[in-house]
Amino acid sequence: MERVTETLVDGLGAAAASSGILTQPQARIFALLYAEAAPLSLDEIAARLQQSKSNISINIRVLVEWHLVRRKPVAGSRKDHYEAATDFFRAFQEIFERRFRWTVRQVVAAVDDAASVAEESRPPARDRAARAREAEIHDRLQRLGAFFRLLDAGIGAFIRGEPFPAEQLQNVVPLRKR
Repeated sequence: MERVTETLVDGLGAAAASSGILTQPQARIFALLYAEAAPLSLDEIAARLQQSKSNISINIRVLVEWHLVRRKPVAGSRKDHYEAATDFFRAFQEIFERRFRWTVRQVVAAVDDAASVAEESRPPARDRAARAREAEIHDRLQRLGAFFRLLDAGIGAFIRGEPFPAEQLQNVVPLRKR
């Protein structure tokens, strides 16, 4: 593998290992295909990355599904060949919608569920300490829910290609001055 390609493959693989977006093998495949001018077959990818063809095949399917890689017919070959997508905006729209937005909506649902439980189990008015604790929990749930709803709206704006002013986040969760 050329030194530039090897550096990109190793670098993206390392970045992906802690990102939670792509796995290390997926990022390495994407990097290899991105660095190549011509589409590569599964055999070529497996050989270049020193991985099994089955492992490459499994990871390619995810990359195709996320629009990071696409099949590209090659004249005279019956094998599937692949190339990296270069429309990063479209690719990240897909990633934000599938990964981040799903997670954000799970948090919103958990906050809503917790708020419902808190509402059902309100302490009696005479228990002032419990009422104060309940009010604090209610306030925290409101702030957490507002923050994640705003993140959801921001992801939606990004997906639609609309601007989203970051200062709206500060209005929900004020930044501490240091």
